[in-house]
Amino acid sequence: MRGPFILGGLALVLGSALVLVAQKEAVVASGQPVLLRLAPVDPRSLMQGDYMQLNYAISADQGWDNEGRPRDGNLVLRLDSDGVGQFVRFDSADVPLAPGEFRLRYRIRDNRVRLGAEAFFFQEGHADRYEHAKYGELRVAESGTSVLVGLRDEDRKPLGDAVH
Repeated sequence: MRGPFILGGLALVLGSALVLVAQKEAVVASGQPVLLRLAPVDPRSLMQGDYMQLNYAISADQGWDNEGRPRDGNLVLRLDSDGVGQFVRFDSADVPLAPGEFRLRYRIRDNRVRLGAEAFFFQEGHADRYEHAKYGELRVAESGTSVLVGLRDEDRKPLGDAVH
């Protein structure tokens, strides 16, 4: 009697995971490419293998006051001539996007601004390949959801691909 419930629950969990993967793949395939300058980071975790904890300069540059600011929302950005996202303003329902502007979702957790792509995993032993990263390369959907797809050096050249 419990078998159908267990199988139904398992199917629901697997189906949900497949939907999430499909959504991320759609953002990677059709999202707008955006580079964000990185701020200093803690490079590795012994418990999780080799990865780089990312901190974006745009998160630190805005003087987040957390007072009166929603814990979840969107930044409005515009790309400069090098494809680097520049902060324009915080999104507001009463101010429409101007041409060339787009949304990037943020969340404030533990007094830290998160853009949804704060860790870059790489193959063990390849830390030296990524230690000079200066930009995170994201794909951003129209909704503001982002997916980290790689890191870039000071000249904005790719350093490698994220481990999916």
